Amino acid sequence: MENRYTVSPKLKYTSFALMAIGVIALGIGFSTGADRAWANVLLNSYYFLSLAVGASFFLALQYITQSGWSAMFKRIPEAMGTYIPVGAGILLLFLIFGSHSVYHWTHADAVANDELLQHKASYLNLSFMIIRYVLFVGSWVLLAGMLRKYSLREDEVGGTKYFKKSEFLSKIFIFVLAFTFTLATIDWIMSVNPHWFSTLFSAKNFMTAFFHGAAIITLIAILLNRNGNLPGLNKYHLHDFSKYIFMLSIIYGYLWYSQYFLIWYANIPEETVYYTTLIHGGWKSLFIADIAINWAFPFLFLMLNVIAKNAKALMFTAIILSIGQWIDLYLQIMPGSTGVNVIGFVEIGSYLGFLGLFIFVVSRSLSKASLVPKNHPYLQESTAHKLH
Repeated sequence: MENRYTVSPKLKYTSFALMAIGVIALGIGFSTGADRAWANVLLNSYYFLSLAVGASFFLALQYITQSGWSAMFKRIPEAMGTYIPVGAGILLLFLIFGSHSVYHWTHADAVANDELLQHKASYLNLSFMIIRYVLFVGSWVLLAGMLRKYSLREDEVGGTKYFKKSEFLSKIFIFVLAFTFTLATIDWIMSVNPHWFSTLFSAKNFMTAFFHGAAIITLIAILLNRNGNLPGLNKYHLHDFSKYIFMLSIIYGYLWYSQYFLIWYANIPEETVYYTTLIHGGWKSLFIADIAINWAFPFLFLMLNVIAKNAKALMFTAIILSIGQWIDLYLQIMPGSTGVNVIGFVEIGSYLGFLGLFIFVVSRSLSKASLVPKNHPYLQESTAHKLH
């Protein structure tokens, strides 16, 4: 079963146009204030990198659980995983050239007059952070690349040899991702507020990457089907995708509430300052929108099976959730970096620029191999998938 995808000129030019908008937006940002521009580079590079990591985690879970229903669609998370080195490269540029504009702890004078930052300086310093960055990202690129390599070899030779290799590698990959991504989140995002801490923060962000990565996989699968590819996609596949989104939205809501409630109940000033800034500092509307979009909306909307099996409804859900993830990260980064509550052309344009780059990389990867893994041992189960 050979199903090839070709990147249309329209999609290619659209991605280029979006990237051009992003360059213009960041150019305006740098000309009016480097802090705001670099904060948006961090936000968007982390945003799309987390989608790629979340998709890779989704792929590894399918191997470990030997899921048959999803076999037809594994090229989508594989393609999303190829964005990891691209997104990580941009993030490295930010760490080298833009970290001083976002991270308070990179200022020597601030550290010299702050006992807490001095205490954290042995870990929270730029040189050690870049070393950790190389270890974290290097492991993601290596393991995601190996899964991609084994998948393509499986297409060529058939059999179960490379499936078993992928399954074993995935068992390693999920633990590597869980450990390194949580630490990376502390490094890149939580350290924007170096005086604040939460033991649930990194777990919540890791789950968010998985949650929204699954939503984007669903969106891409539906768009490919509407384009004439993946003709085997049916309402039962859609229902399974929606169950992933529904389940992960509940976990997201649980972690969001747990972090907020524990801090509210303990009422320790060092912890509550994070939320008092959001609620009383002009961010309250976005704060409410965060939990409403990322939890309440998918939880209530996908509860009905007739909606959960509808392609248009799932596309709408995935698009709304992509906005929700951006809001979530915006609230994590902007109050502690720029402190400016403005969503203008710089923010929207830079997001569109990164979106164009993401579309370009993922679509090119999708076109380099058969969309349907023709020798996957569970492909027949996937194409004949129905709920029993």
